[in-house]
Amino acid sequence: MFGLRRRQARSLPRRLGRLIEGLTRPVHAGPEPRRSNPDAVVDCAVYQEGARRPGQSHFTHAARHAQRQKDAFVWLGLHEPDEPTMAAIARAFGLHELTAEQAAAGGHRPGAEIIGEVTRLVLRTARYVEHEELTDTSEVVDTGDVTVLIGPWFVITVRHGAAGALRPVREELEQRPALLAEGPWAVAYAVSSRMVDLYLDVAGHVEHDLEALEEVAFSAGKRPDIAHIYQLKREMVEFKRAVLPLQEPLQRLLDRDVVPQGLYPYLVDVRGRLGRAVDRVAGFDDLLNSILQARLAQVSVDQNNDMRKIASWAAIAAVQTAIAGIYGMNFESMPELGWKYGYAGVLLLMAGAAVILYRRLKKVGWL
Repeated sequence: MFGLRRRQARSLPRRLGRLIEGLTRPVHAGPEPRRSNPDAVVDCAVYQEGARRPGQSHFTHAARHAQRQKDAFVWLGLHEPDEPTMAAIARAFGLHELTAEQAAAGGHRPGAEIIGEVTRLVLRTARYVEHEELTDTSEVVDTGDVTVLIGPWFVITVRHGAAGALRPVREELEQRPALLAEGPWAVAYAVSSRMVDLYLDVAGHVEHDLEALEEVAFSAGKRPDIAHIYQLKREMVEFKRAVLPLQEPLQRLLDRDVVPQGLYPYLVDVRGRLGRAVDRVAGFDDLLNSILQARLAQVSVDQNNDMRKIASWAAIAAVQTAIAGIYGMNFESMPELGWKYGYAGVLLLMAGAAVILYRRLKKVGWL
């Protein structure tokens, strides 16, 4: 009996320890929550055989899944990511660190280059900015850029700026499974086609602005300031830098046979529409130069007219000044000094000379 009580006393501290451990142990409400994508990630999806797999997973999970599955690829859409985010994406997708750094920075010129198995395509985005009237600070065309990184089993789109949202591109492409089944290059084609369509849309709005400016510039009423024309010309220079340089890299991609044969006709169509956009932008530049030169000529003519009017009135005033100066010398032997109506006669002479000179200058078009 005594031994039993002694064993129970020895086991009491162990029981108290297990009880305290159970009370202090953290309670798990459920499984560990999945990681969420960074804020820069607009959308991340895995596509297989032309269809999107349901759900949106973290880009690291999507990358692992696409590598394991046949005929699958990841489309990761980003908007203005920071360098740490791009560094993490580079590790998940096996990108070169310089490629990730360049994609994180905006303001690139259109171009295309192949680095290993990854093709880097840069396009400029464009958006027409609505405005009531043209001023010397009006923003007519807003531009940005989008970088498309095409790999064997992934495509990453990195967009900078407000223009060129790619959500409509994704929605339209998901409605075309046969085209989407071509793989990552189908996304590159869809993005390129979208950018060229934006160029043509902006060109249509700018054409209306130029027609209105041309009509006002050659009207008889109030004409536009030269500063307004220069502002529109600066906007056209920015637009031209977005459109014209894309021709060479797009042609280079077609010549190097990196595009799948099924998508080759589609990119040839993009090249043709880009050529029409280039021709329209070049025509805008020529038209703006013509309007500017005409406006400068009008300003020069207006200045000459003003100078002729000033010279005409100065000549009229000079006659009066000459007569008044002569009679102001107070010589004794002056015509009509002793005449009763001499003062009135001189005033009549001055008025007559002014009228005759005014009519003469009016007839020759100086007044």
